Amino acid sequence: MTESTLDAALESAPTPVEFLRRNRGRHPYPVPSEHTNWIEEERSWRETCSLSDLSHHQKDLYVEGPDALEVFADLGVNDFSSFSPGQAKQFVACNPNGYLIGDAILFYLDEGKLKLTGTPVSPNWVQYNLATGDYDATAEADERYHDRENPEADDPLRTFRYQLQGPNALDVMRDAVEGEIPEIPFFNFDEMTIAGVDVRALKHSMASNVGFEIWGPWSEAETVRRALVDAGEPHGLRQLGEKSYKAQGSEKGWIARPLPAIFGEEMREYREWLDADSYEAISTLGGSFYSEDVSDYYLNPIELGYERFVDFDHDFVGKEALAEMVDEPQRKKVTLVWDDEDVLDLFRSLFSDGPTNKYFDLSMPYWAVFHYDEVLNDDDETVGLSKYFGYTYNERSVLSLALVDEAYSEPGTEVTLVWGEEDGESPNPKVESHTQTEINATVAPNPYVEASR
Repeated sequence: MTESTLDAALESAPTPVEFLRRNRGRHPYPVPSEHTNWIEEERSWRETCSLSDLSHHQKDLYVEGPDALEVFADLGVNDFSSFSPGQAKQFVACNPNGYLIGDAILFYLDEGKLKLTGTPVSPNWVQYNLATGDYDATAEADERYHDRENPEADDPLRTFRYQLQGPNALDVMRDAVEGEIPEIPFFNFDEMTIAGVDVRALKHSMASNVGFEIWGPWSEAETVRRALVDAGEPHGLRQLGEKSYKAQGSEKGWIARPLPAIFGEEMREYREWLDADSYEAISTLGGSFYSEDVSDYYLNPIELGYERFVDFDHDFVGKEALAEMVDEPQRKKVTLVWDDEDVLDLFRSLFSDGPTNKYFDLSMPYWAVFHYDEVLNDDDETVGLSKYFGYTYNERSVLSLALVDEAYSEPGTEVTLVWGEEDGESPNPKVESHTQTEINATVAPNPYVEASR
């Protein structure tokens, strides 16, 4: 172990929680904040069509060799028995105690060739196991997730990745693709040609309509983008900037960026492998929920709604612990609809003398990668955690994605969300001094907007 590892860096703070809360984070997102304006960009994925550039904020891990699928089967909770080339799935990985390390999208490119795409958490875990395990397979990383001061100075990426969403997405694809679009089942992908460039397209749904995720050689990124924009012009296509892209989360219901369950003794060797400048090491923890025990921030696949993915007919890391969790009471994944008047009071405090409430930018509210707010019942007892939050113009509401005790999971149930950091202070310089307050919220289904596939 050297001082350049995550485990060594943790020694600079009394607890992992204190270490993570003081992190400043640095995750540049090198796309424009807005291409036009964030409100009409948000409207596009519900009314016409949106185009997102996902080429810069994820990590691709290419795994190739006779044991390429085996490493994912050993680490993932998923059923791989019928997984074959041309298919994709949401790969879910746990620590030995059954708590979530992370999830990402796994593409079966060809026999012995797979690609894992997502925030660096899951790709890093797979890469570590390939490096330290006995697998006849190699890994090549396309970092994508830039954390340098000048992303434009980085070496070129291997591929671009674009996402089309909205009721007109299929029409845009028909006009952009040369020849007929192949019939693609949900969460499968196939080859096609756009502007003379051979690409692959995954059929999925990230918002409220069928969409496509398209990738191809980085050298042709601008050619394909221009072709999609031109094809989309008569269909009302808008390119999403950083503000509008990040607003999709509260509508689609996917709880992004849980704190990875890697800070216990059982994961020490992994932390000794992870770099002190890794995503896991520099990302910030924030929100009103506070515990000195980092494991209180861990989530498990069952409460996140991933039970349908779990295949107990194969061995994987965390299998025995996860099997026990299935029989235990679990929190339920819900959407919280924040009370409009309470939200207005947050902003009204900015126009009054004295301390203000914790501020958030309606169009881009995040100041912590791992965000956890406390959810209370009428007796001020903690009954859940609220995570991914934000204002959606499409619903004219502030929504957050939460995990609450089953007794409080019925739609229409009233709960209270604690807003602002404990004591109104934080070592994170992105957090101003403020007064912690409470927000009334109503439980609603998750996802709030049901996708049509």
